[in-house]
Amino acid sequence: MGSRWCRLVGAILAGVFIFHGFVHSEKAPNYSFVKEATSAPAIVRYDYIIIGGGTSGCPLAATLSQGARVLVLERGGSPYNNPNITNIANFAASLEDTSPTSPAQQFVSQDGVFNARARVLGGGSALNAGFYTHASPNYVKEAGWNQTLVNQSYEWVERLVAFRPPMLEWQSAVRDGLLEVGVSPNNGFTYDHVYGTKVGGTIFDANGHRHTAADLLQYADPRRITVYLHATAHNILFTYNNGTTRPRANGVIFKDVLGMEHRAYLSKNSMNEIIVSAGALGSPQLLMLSGIGPAEQLRAHGIKVVVDQPMVGQGMADNPMNALFVPSPLQVEVSLIQTVGITRFGSYIEAASGFGFAYSWAQGLYKHFGLLLNQTEQEAMNKAGEAINAVANATIRGGVILEKIKGPLSTGHLDLRSTNPNDNPAVTFNYFKEPEDLQRCVQGMNTVIDVINSKAFSKFRYGSMPVQALINLMVSLPMNLRRRHVSAAISMEQFCLDTVMTIWHYHGGCQVGSVVDRDYKVVGVEALRVVDGSTFLASPGTNPQATVMMLGRYIGEKILLEKYSHGRK
Repeated sequence: MGSRWCRLVGAILAGVFIFHGFVHSEKAPNYSFVKEATSAPAIVRYDYIIIGGGTSGCPLAATLSQGARVLVLERGGSPYNNPNITNIANFAASLEDTSPTSPAQQFVSQDGVFNARARVLGGGSALNAGFYTHASPNYVKEAGWNQTLVNQSYEWVERLVAFRPPMLEWQSAVRDGLLEVGVSPNNGFTYDHVYGTKVGGTIFDANGHRHTAADLLQYADPRRITVYLHATAHNILFTYNNGTTRPRANGVIFKDVLGMEHRAYLSKNSMNEIIVSAGALGSPQLLMLSGIGPAEQLRAHGIKVVVDQPMVGQGMADNPMNALFVPSPLQVEVSLIQTVGITRFGSYIEAASGFGFAYSWAQGLYKHFGLLLNQTEQEAMNKAGEAINAVANATIRGGVILEKIKGPLSTGHLDLRSTNPNDNPAVTFNYFKEPEDLQRCVQGMNTVIDVINSKAFSKFRYGSMPVQALINLMVSLPMNLRRRHVSAAISMEQFCLDTVMTIWHYHGGCQVGSVVDRDYKVVGVEALRVVDGSTFLASPGTNPQATVMMLGRYIGEKILLEKYSHGRK
């Protein structure tokens, strides 16, 4: 019972990010090259083998197929035949699904925070809130990327998957509240990451269709690409007689859904490569399973050490999120995150409204309000009850205003639990280990409170319901498995620590400068790269998905240019 409660509470908070209300099944693209791995021959050969058809892997594969033969190994299924993905109205169902074939593989970090990793073609873009925004110019500069190619790569992505969201009353009130409390200027609608308040993009179109990174495979040359679904990579193979002192990646062992083993090898060409794009958990996990990682840990699991690389699995970070639910006396539109306040102190303020969940959950929320509000606030409690009981089409009257900190500075590590690639590794994010992260959360939550108390937002909250009641509510809900302290209701520092949640922006484990170089080549071996969010030192912008998709296109273009230049010599 407790575990089910925790899963569904996670779905509630996930639900705050949905653009609920549209029910429209998107017609699947006619991808003749997407096949079940059970149809794969025992041995195949390609110029590039990409492990992971996710947010970065799909644009990377589509780009490389313009000049080479490409194989993509995706451990999950298609996003197009799953209405829980394609229909926004079913959003929370994906996160509640705990079946072995769920597109969202749930895990709990060692910090006691509920989380999930994607297991589907399109990766996290098939599960997330859909917010679309660029990294800042400073982030691009620090990453060593070419700004012109970055801009071109973003535009390439946006032609297929990015849209302008509607801005109705509740979101407009949040926007105006942010401006009123000093998160300025008003930057209007923009993909750019700039200080102040803005409206960002979305991967949901006007009909409620989700457009995932898998849509970018429309750019692929169908004659040069094969995508195998339910193809789980078990380890990367290496050769040692290549004329160098370093091992060279030359193949991948993968299994289909029936457990049959297949092998994919690189065609004979010095420019061909294996590229790992399995995500911030999957990529460091697969490197370790393949013998690249901390030698002591690998030997403890009986894994032959190819390269002793102690930094694999290090630098794991997850941007902490904290939030307040605000019941409304008025009907509100159903909205995902559209308005964002980008503060100068390192916190991002975001909001969503009218999220839906089952009637029993509305009753549960009402019960918590009843326990929290004292007799002198009985009228406020009754009004909150009215709002929460006004469950029309499973939609709550109210919304959530949240803060997420930039960076973060606090980092942790990832360790293998077993040699089974289907098992989640153990990951520790060390939320708020660095005092500056905690201070940013406190400032962010104080800004959230200021917005709730602003004149611009006043018609969407009960004036007789103090913010303290909203804080008490969040403290009482089982949002994570962390210890609750009595002081969490009166100390914003303790509130941040006790009620921390994920916003699914975790990254690290194969970071640039330690595990991979500036070209994303794995240090110490040949013909192996990592291209995904595991390489990030910090999360880009207010939401990383646009930059992760951009990175796939960007590196694909760089690889093809390198291949072309080498061919001319």
